[in-house]
Amino acid sequence: MSKERARRRAAREAEAARQRRARERRTARRRRRRELLRRITPALRRRRTGRLPRHSRGERAAIVLLTLAAMVLIWSFVDDLALRIALVVLLLLVLPAIVVIALDRRT
Repeated sequence: MSKERARRRAAREAEAARQRRARERRTARRRRRRELLRRITPALRRRRTGRLPRHSRGERAAIVLLTLAAMVLIWSFVDDLALRIALVVLLLLVLPAIVVIALDRRT
């Protein structure tokens, strides 16, 4: 009886060792593949660049919507076409300064 248990235990341990070796081979292969991909692909810069990422999506939406609302107001209340165009151009030229004054986070 004890010989049978010892034989079954040995079979279980052999099976567990085989599975452990297979798992180690899979993880080693996965690790080598990741290291190879890491070496091949260029490193991504994680810091924010450019001007647009400085503001959140909601802030950018508010900037666009308020600018469009100001343009609609200009086009609905001003009669002279030349004055309309001049005011819209002035609005677009002054818009970056307004955004910096209203939404700048440096202070």
